[in-house]
This record gives sequence, C-alpha cells and structure tokens, in this order.
Amino acid sequence: MNYNNRSYQGYGGGLQIGPGAISPVIKYIIIASSAIFILQKLISYPIELIFGLTPALFIHDFPRYIFQPLTYMFLHGGFFHIFFNMFALWMFGTEIEYSWGSRSFLKFFLLCGLAGAILSLLVNFSSTIPIIGASGAIYGVLVAYWLMFPDRYLLIFFLFPMKVRWAIPLFAVLNFVASGPNVAHLAHLGGAVAGFVYLKLDWRLISVGRWIKDFKYKRKTNKLQKNRQKAEEIMRRVDTILDKINEVGIENISKEDKKFLEEASHILSRNDK
Repeated sequence: MNYNNRSYQGYGGGLQIGPGAISPVIKYIIIASSAIFILQKLISYPIELIFGLTPALFIHDFPRYIFQPLTYMFLHGGFFHIFFNMFALWMFGTEIEYSWGSRSFLKFFLLCGLAGAILSLLVNFSSTIPIIGASGAIYGVLVAYWLMFPDRYLLIFFLFPMKVRWAIPLFAVLNFVASGPNVAHLAHLGGAVAGFVYLKLDWRLISVGRWIKDFKYKRKTNKLQKNRQKAEEIMRRVDTILDKINEVGIENISKEDKKFLEEASHILSRNDK
C-alpha cells in the first residue's frame, strides 16, 4: 500500500454522523479489549503489573517482559477509559480500515501503539508505574483521520460542528490540559508522531525506492550499450585483420594483430554467455 492508494483526496467536506458498520479489525480489537477488561475486574490479581508496560521492569529484566509494548494496548484502567478509547477507535478508525484494508490498518495501529511504548521507555525508563491503554495507537489513528479527511465536520460535544482540521488538534489539547497526572502523555505523543511520520514519509520512501530502481536500470542499460559499442569496435578491427590475412596470409600479420585476435575471441565468447 502506498500514499496514493490511501485515497486522501477522495473525500470532501460534509456532515457525517458516525462511520457506519464496524470494520473487521476494529471489531476484534474491541472484543479482545472488552474481554480482557472483564477479566481484569473478575480476577483479584492485578494483571496490568505483568502485561502493562512498566518501563523499569521492562528494562531491568529484559527480555523477560518483551511482550509488554504489545500487551499494554489491550488493558484499561476503568470503564470510561475503555469506553472512550473504543468509541474513538470505531468513530475514526472504521473508515480508515475500509479505505486501506484490514491488514494495512492493523499494521498501522500496532506500529503507533509500539511507538508510544518506545517513547515512554526512552523518556521514563525508571518509572515503576504500569502504562495501560490503546490511546497511543488511537492517537495515531486520529492523526491519520486528520490527514485524510481535514474538511469533514465533527459535532463537538454533539452540538457544535467543526472541521476535522481544527477539531482533532483541539481534542488533543483539551485532553492534555484536562487530564490528570496518571495519563501517559508520552504514549499519546509517540503514537501521534509515528502516525504522522509514517503517513508523510511513506510516499517519499516509495519515491526513493523507485529512483533507486530507475537508477539501477539506467546503469545496467548504459553498461549493455557500452559493451555493445565495444563489441562493434572489436568486430570492425577483427574484420580489418581478416581482410589482411586474406591478402598476405596469417603467418605474415603482426604479433600485435595475432594477440588482438586471441583477446577478441575470449571477449566475444564471454559476451555471448
């Protein structure tokens, strides 16, 4: 999948209430996250201590907890935490998945979540507080929606229409200002930055790959052209020497001509292979 296939320009403005039917990957993410949340409430042991992302534990006992940057995305701290995460995933991710395809969307979702985990590990490497939630991945999805559908309208607080280009940044700022001290802002930032970089650089990487491919093709073509010209020059001189042999006999041509005929024979036979 490349930048152009994401259909960025295929959608104009307009008012939209919900994205429609839930898409396959998002459905499975919601089911898995909900089942794990129920499990968190049913069992007495706090499984987030193991499956949440605890930077100090991850680094100190590496690679024992290598799974944490993945599993932390499917744990949540409370009903409203999982509700708003899953609601945002459905609201903004459904149309993206249908546009890109399920496999590409899942890759993007996990990439953004992992990027949020990596930034948290790099900055808060000594923290003993578990990080949980899919917010890092969802911030990447929000960035994708922001880039794909900037002229769409969202109903802020279900009352005030606002274009996506302004609504999503406003949502991010309000979330940062209004959230408490236990919110994993670094995971949010890591997911958002990863989503932006992935979407913005993907087409450039493809262009670089295409340039490299064209460069190799031209280089190979030039090499073949040079070999062809060299073979033609050799054949012209061979013809001249053969004409001389017809006139004076092979025993009367120079050592230089004889040596050239030998070398020409090797060169031409090598080019035929």
